[in-house]
Amino acid sequence: MTSRVNRGFTLPELLIVVTVMGVLLAAGVPSFVEFIKNQRVKTASFDVFSTLVVARSEAITRNTSVTITPTTTANWANGWMITYVDGAATIVLREQGTMPNITITGPASVTYRGSGRLTGSTTPQFQLTASGATVVTRCINVDLSGRPVSKASAC
Repeated sequence: MTSRVNRGFTLPELLIVVTVMGVLLAAGVPSFVEFIKNQRVKTASFDVFSTLVVARSEAITRNTSVTITPTTTANWANGWMITYVDGAATIVLREQGTMPNITITGPASVTYRGSGRLTGSTTPQFQLTASGATVVTRCINVDLSGRPVSKASAC
């Protein structure tokens, strides 16, 4: 007598596995999309926060005014740059690229004096959002001493 060795899967077993995988994917993909949007907002808020810290540090180090401005007029999501004026030349210290699928609202510019404090008497704030039902809005407030504070809520 020879013994028969079964190899592989039967068609009903394969159909059950494919069905279970389809149900799991249908349940998990929308949550994953929202997770990715939340991570984009968190990353963008960290980039704005770190830019503010770097600009303040550069202003103190150079003992001169350092300004952060969006690369396109009033659209922070298209990127921004840190600059200072040295004589007649404007020097770019750092540039940030585009933040796709993120909405960033903020002031026209933020300027730090050589002391590390902000110019003006209003405190700038940035609000970062993305489309989605469960996406957390993030807010970055800068106090007059120049220190940014980030929180997970609307401004």
